[in-house]
Amino acid sequence: MTYIRDEDTRLETTRARLSNVLKRHEDLKERLSRDSDKLIFERLQREFEAARTAQTEEIPIDDEQWNDGLLATIREKVHMEADRKAMANQANVPADPQFQSRTTYRIKNKVIYCLDGVRIGIQYETYFAGEPCEIYHCVLESKSFLEKMTVIEHTLPFFLPIREVESEFLSSNAIKFIDHLEEILQSYVDRREQVRLIKELYGNQIGELFHSLSYNLIEFVMEDFECKVTVSIRYSDLLFTLPSQARVLAWPLRSSRGISVTERRASRSASAQLVPFRLPYAEDALKTLSLPEAFAEIVLSLPRALKRILSSQESD
Repeated sequence: MTYIRDEDTRLETTRARLSNVLKRHEDLKERLSRDSDKLIFERLQREFEAARTAQTEEIPIDDEQWNDGLLATIREKVHMEADRKAMANQANVPADPQFQSRTTYRIKNKVIYCLDGVRIGIQYETYFAGEPCEIYHCVLESKSFLEKMTVIEHTLPFFLPIREVESEFLSSNAIKFIDHLEEILQSYVDRREQVRLIKELYGNQIGELFHSLSYNLIEFVMEDFECKVTVSIRYSDLLFTLPSQARVLAWPLRSSRGISVTERRASRSASAQLVPFRLPYAEDALKTLSLPEAFAEIVLSLPRALKRILSSQESD
């Protein structure tokens, strides 16, 4: 009995520490979402909305057309527009309607804008289950054709590696940079929305739930079963929407109400040792199905899996 009380005390201490860590995590996230970032977001949102309102034509672009040649054309347009405005201001020349046309380019879920001041704006539209989610913006500056473009402003979440992606791709392959950011953003939204959905659908069966800011690490406890099930999943790449690693452990409970005498005897034996056992079927489900689908599959098959494992323990 002393051993059990000590174990309970340690579990409560661990739970309290975890709750404290989660609270500090939320506080840190709020502090890192600085007021200056919110101002940038609001200003860019207004600028992109104004550019969309002023557009005279939106050209749909397919995969074959989305290439370095098109991007060079867009860069040329922003430079010509900047030069024309500079000359018009110096000579007080009326605006030429031909140059006032505003063309945007839509490539799947991103729209390319020619912004004032030799800047190119990319608007990323994200979706989940066919429904629109957030819109993000990234602004590239193109000082000259002899210099590489640089990211000067963006509204992407601060914890996504935009600077690393910029260093790796932008100077050598701007198309790859723009597309890679789209994939990272969409994958992040997909992982986040999967977590939101399981909380919405199965919140009464989930105990503690932890996730990293980018949702590439997710851990939660499934409760209201004949054992406590801990789930830990990791995504080794930010482009993944299915976990690359999954570990699911079932922890026997000391109380065994609702199961047979034979299963109760096996459960008491397992509880005395407090040794968890893995659930391979659950790990496979998590790595092949979306998180809500995997959760439903785990819950559906859990009683049968527990009965099989407990019976195996009894025979041993």
